Amino acid sequence: MHGYTRVPVCAACLKAPSALSAEYFCSQCKTPFQNRFPLDLEGRCALCRAGARGFDAAYCFGFYEGKLRDLIHLYKYSGMKPLAGQLGEYLSRALPLDEGFDAVVPVPLHWRRRFERGFNQAALIAAQVARRRKIPVLHAVRRVRATSTQTGLTNAKRRDNVSGAFRIRRGCSLKGLRILLVDDVMTTGATGSACGSVLKRAGAKSVTLLTLARVDRRAPQPSIERYQTMGAS
Repeated sequence: MHGYTRVPVCAACLKAPSALSAEYFCSQCKTPFQNRFPLDLEGRCALCRAGARGFDAAYCFGFYEGKLRDLIHLYKYSGMKPLAGQLGEYLSRALPLDEGFDAVVPVPLHWRRRFERGFNQAALIAAQVARRRKIPVLHAVRRVRATSTQTGLTNAKRRDNVSGAFRIRRGCSLKGLRILLVDDVMTTGATGSACGSVLKRAGAKSVTLLTLARVDRRAPQPSIERYQTMGAS
């Protein structure tokens, strides 16, 4: 179906992915940094300080690399839908037990992309999380515009690319709900922000983004000590 081939995955590969680890994180979007310089006194990055995020918090299992990246590719591009169970377990590990939600919402695919792939990868793993949390899945958001690939785009162009691409499904009531928004990979958070914004406008009380993996976009940042030295010279 859809030209996919089945590739067996051994137990060792399923156990190989490790959880995300970094010394410095944004307190809101959990973006990792090389040092604390980009963060304010409340631990927020520049985008979160500017209110450019459409979600209130973000959690992620690991970095988009190594075995985790391989498993996501097998699941997403080789039709290994049974991997949704294990990937859903990774998602559950990333989410604090004391966080409460009313519904899980998967990030939607455009209908053409869903037809080509045969399924929405975010929807299957969202169902796994919902089952473990014993809360419903709401397919509340639809993608009304096919977007070009985000690869190679700057942060600003990524946000422009998904601007206006999502809408709330007619008749879907979200007023006062705490929404868990699920996707497979987060790069800059532009897609999650766009979805989160429409959920908020539809009345959602809060939106938390949960992803399997995030791209490690850390680059060496000038240290505070270096700036202090420069200022003294």
